[in-house]
Amino acid sequence: VQLQASGGGLVQAGGSLRLSCAGSGGTFSTYAMGWFRQAPGKEREFVAAISWLGGSTYYAESVKGRFTISRDNAKNTVYLQMNSLKPEDTAIYFCAADPRTIARATTAYDYWGQGTLVTVSS
Repeated sequence: VQLQASGGGLVQAGGSLRLSCAGSGGTFSTYAMGWFRQAPGKEREFVAAISWLGGSTYYAESVKGRFTISRDNAKNTVYLQMNSLKPEDTAIYFCAADPRTIARATTAYDYWGQGTLVTVSS
């Protein structure tokens, strides 16, 4: 499956952005989906994940209550609504697909998008 992330940009602290990840070339509705991020000089870290039907979601503690992951299988798209953004949320955000089950580990995901840059100014 091919993944294309979009929606990144520059936003002031306290603002909101919605990221999208469009899938193609596979049965999107059978994949668990995740969002990860990587800040300059840091390792890629888990942000949020959603099961293939959307019934289960996981969040990193750092984003819980501010970010919401959702999916529309009819549109082959997963979203990450990011509210109350902080400068420490600045990173490249990646979406990923896992054909097995919802997971937090980067190693669980087989397919990755190219990333979209989110910059939060203070």
